Amino acid sequence: MINMNMNAKESKGTISRYLHGQFAEHLGRCIYEGMWVGEDSPIPNTDGIRNDVLKALRKLHIPVLRWPGGCFADEYHWKDGIGPREQRARMVNNHWGGVEENNHFGTHEFLRLCELLDTEPYISGNVGSGTVHEMQQWVEYMTLDGTSPMADLRRQNGQEQPWKVTYFGVGNENWGCGGNMRPEYYADLYRHYATYVRNYGDNTIYKIACGPNVDDYHWTEVLMREAAHMMDGLSLHYYTLPSGEFFPVKGSATDFTVEEWFQTLRLTLHMEELIVKHSRIMDKYDPEKKVGLIIDEWGMWTDVEPGTNPGFLFQQNTMRDALVAGVNLNLFYKFSDRIKMANIAQMVNVLQAMVLTEGDRMILTPTYHVFDMYQVHQDSERLELQYESPEYKLGAQSIPKISAAASRDRSGKIHLTICNLSHSDGESFSCKIDGADQESYSVTGQLLAADALNAHNTFEQPENVAPAAFEVSLSADGILSFQLPPASVAAITLA
Repeated sequence: MINMNMNAKESKGTISRYLHGQFAEHLGRCIYEGMWVGEDSPIPNTDGIRNDVLKALRKLHIPVLRWPGGCFADEYHWKDGIGPREQRARMVNNHWGGVEENNHFGTHEFLRLCELLDTEPYISGNVGSGTVHEMQQWVEYMTLDGTSPMADLRRQNGQEQPWKVTYFGVGNENWGCGGNMRPEYYADLYRHYATYVRNYGDNTIYKIACGPNVDDYHWTEVLMREAAHMMDGLSLHYYTLPSGEFFPVKGSATDFTVEEWFQTLRLTLHMEELIVKHSRIMDKYDPEKKVGLIIDEWGMWTDVEPGTNPGFLFQQNTMRDALVAGVNLNLFYKFSDRIKMANIAQMVNVLQAMVLTEGDRMILTPTYHVFDMYQVHQDSERLELQYESPEYKLGAQSIPKISAAASRDRSGKIHLTICNLSHSDGESFSCKIDGADQESYSVTGQLLAADALNAHNTFEQPENVAPAAFEVSLSADGILSFQLPPASVAAITLA
């Protein structure tokens, strides 16, 4: 029995809805086929964007969407993606499969997608191969409400009013695919480029600098020391790789052992160490926490599905992915005083996706269901949740068995999300709620679980893994009681 104590009397800060952000790169079938099919497609669409995917993603209330990359961003020249589509320049997608990019999905199409999803855009600007002038003109094209060459060009292309664009990344992975730069060089370059990412009218840009790769603490130190005064956010990228290494293999998405299950979750929990250590450096230069930590690439990265293009990063999505998603979100909430945005990679058909498509068919993944179950935390007040997790042991290693978070939303509902990481053992819970009038509450629970660790949805069996109601009781003295099976994710609501 795990005994928990939830303090419903005191807020521990707001859980920003932006922690539920998404990421869509010009990579594989994320944009083309996954979202964009064109107005002439037999697949039902709105302005070229497929309706089934729109409907599914709208349900998640996605707060922010990052685009066009990723590594693609630092080879992307935005003027190639505006104007009549048949006249747009074609290019080779050097990073992702060497396929042709026809630029039919560009600035106008992306910002229309954001409108249809009711989500805020997060644009990644090109520092690696682009110019200061090019970046300055892109911001002007999108946000200037006045007369200028770029604003006039926008109107000529059919958009009379400027868009509201708050989030802008000044480069991406400039320590790697974005230029293989040293932090000292990039810090100066960031200051140069960011100077020309201007605010026009009432549009205020939240400028995000390229931050570290995993545990490169020197990069964080240099960027905070040299450029913190000119940034609003600093990014962090960390992927969970089942093998712990990119090469020779990362591991199969669906064919894995109990040892690989354990290793994956152990590596997922490493995110907490990264957050703590990078935050400590940020606190040194920014004790008031004005600069947000932006974890704009995270999630599972496995080998591609057999028979698919290795450069397309198409992978299946199992209960293991569901646990990875739940554990990370619970961690982000815990450090929401510093983490201001997170963007899982990626939204459709790539890496740890929300939905997978095949022709005119679409399925929801276990990760989609976790994001759906957890969305109750968006903009809620985090509540203190005290408990001592038993150890989950395998061989000589051990990790916490339980990951959990609690919040109260604006309507007064209390929410509890819990992950049981153990592959084999269920667990009983008793959660005392202090500061709530238990007599006025009713309680409901949703559970995501399956008979197999590698259970996943297919186009033939799209409901193989889906949430179901499960039994939760609330006693007269304010104690929640429930049981979780192994390898499960639960969401409990007191309404």
